[in-house]
Amino acid sequence: MFHWLEKNPFFFAVGVFLTIAYAGIVTILPSFAQSSQPIKGLKPRTVLQLTGKIVYMKDNCMSCHSQLIRPFKAETDRYGQYSLSGEYAYDRPFLWGSKRTGPDIHRVGNYRTPDWHANHMWNPKSVVPDSIMPAYKHQFTNIADTATAYAEAVTVKNVFKTPYGANVAPGKAAYEKYLKTTLLPEAKKIAEQMKRKDLVDMVNQGKVPEVVALVAYLESLK
Repeated sequence: MFHWLEKNPFFFAVGVFLTIAYAGIVTILPSFAQSSQPIKGLKPRTVLQLTGKIVYMKDNCMSCHSQLIRPFKAETDRYGQYSLSGEYAYDRPFLWGSKRTGPDIHRVGNYRTPDWHANHMWNPKSVVPDSIMPAYKHQFTNIADTATAYAEAVTVKNVFKTPYGANVAPGKAAYEKYLKTTLLPEAKKIAEQMKRKDLVDMVNQGKVPEVVALVAYLESLK
């Protein structure tokens, strides 16, 4: 048979291709499957953080900021540990981005504080004098859509088996209970760290400003 293949270069080439392709599939696919599994200790984003992600997408922050640190020294020196596939296991959709008018923010929770973000969103030049980012003052008065984020958490829990606890359950009553017992206390903590009394007052009234949700999301990027 091998003599026959040697005399027929076309079939010999096809055989070599199929052998290499099969070996590649057997070797590479399991590695891809393994690397896409959640990294150790990874937790799904809270409903408040999901709410902030909605704000992030609504205001098109991904058009200027990526969330993907490549394994190059120039990037890890500036942004920190390069990104791992398993870190995105619970993200739907991924917000990797491909353009960096501003810096990558995949590790921004490691080196910025809530009050820094508050000043940055209100007046970017107050903390980054050369910034070309516009101010997002509307986020300080707009009320975030926590109901949609809660519905998303319930959906991914039921469809994709995302490990949310028993306190994330279908129904208006479950949402209202989660809002009072979990989401609003989490939002108040963020608002207090932002050092803005007006934001704390809004949360105390049962309202979550968009900027509070957004900062909660940014703080989760570590």
